[in-house]
Amino acid sequence: MEELGSTNRRTFIKSLSAAAALFAVGANPFAAQAKKSITKLTILHTNDVHSRIDPFPADGSRNAGLGGVARRATLIKQIRAEEEHVLLLDAGDIFQGTPYFNLYGGELEIKLMSKLGYDAATIGNHDFDCGIAGFEKQLKHASFPFLIANYDFKDTILNGKTQPYKVFHKGDLKIGVFGLGIELEGLVEARNYGQTQYLNPITVANQVAHQLKHDMQCDLVICLSHLGYAYKDNKVSDKVLADQTAGIDLIIGAHTHTFMTAPEIRKNSLGEEVRIFQVGFAGINLGRIDYFFELGKKKKQAIGSAMRIDQELLDDFEIA
Repeated sequence: MEELGSTNRRTFIKSLSAAAALFAVGANPFAAQAKKSITKLTILHTNDVHSRIDPFPADGSRNAGLGGVARRATLIKQIRAEEEHVLLLDAGDIFQGTPYFNLYGGELEIKLMSKLGYDAATIGNHDFDCGIAGFEKQLKHASFPFLIANYDFKDTILNGKTQPYKVFHKGDLKIGVFGLGIELEGLVEARNYGQTQYLNPITVANQVAHQLKHDMQCDLVICLSHLGYAYKDNKVSDKVLADQTAGIDLIIGAHTHTFMTAPEIRKNSLGEEVRIFQVGFAGINLGRIDYFFELGKKKKQAIGSAMRIDQELLDDFEIA
């Protein structure tokens, strides 16, 4: 398996092409035939965008000029034009952080995600900032499902309006995606989440991952996690989740605003590889992971990188 930490699109694409070519030749001495035996899946993801619609102002600060939904949309459109099988996912905290949220309560954020063609998202703690009613009000603008397996909404107005998981079909692949949320007590005002019941994420993850991987025969299982990358205490994090569960192939993280340039590989409770990836906050980066499956859909290689959203990146792919 190979991991790549480059934030330059041209470098990433060259490395991706080289890896695919080597994989094809290695799998079969007849490269053309080998190429046909490989299915490629491209996963794009964001986390903790926090209502950042526009790029950061060009004021000389650390994030000056970075991000912006329009730029992200352009990059996503280009990647979709290049790749046959693409999933676009978000790991929560869509709301809160700019006046757009203060004025429109999350409507603009959800509408833009729908226009960008997100396939699924999970719920972050700040997505409760207008209460359950405020979040529920915006769901009519979403063309994608919110996936959350460890929040029980049965006694709230969100009952039946989220899903624990969803299975996506890309070519001959089945990809199971589910969501996990952080404990709300002590983090979110109780009136904002009401009767929402928090369920142990480790227990739930093992149950859902087993269902997706074994009962539903998914070729890849992805967890959209708003648990946080890591903590100094024993609080459940993405690292703990990876170590104490089985069946998850990829954890797309959020909450801690952790800037990673490439996925981290850990071993799960069965000694199998699981990847963790989180790409900061505010839409500064777009995460990308490309999985390659050989005939029979056994994973053979994965390449991941955080792609920084700036004008240089857009100029780069225009001439690539």
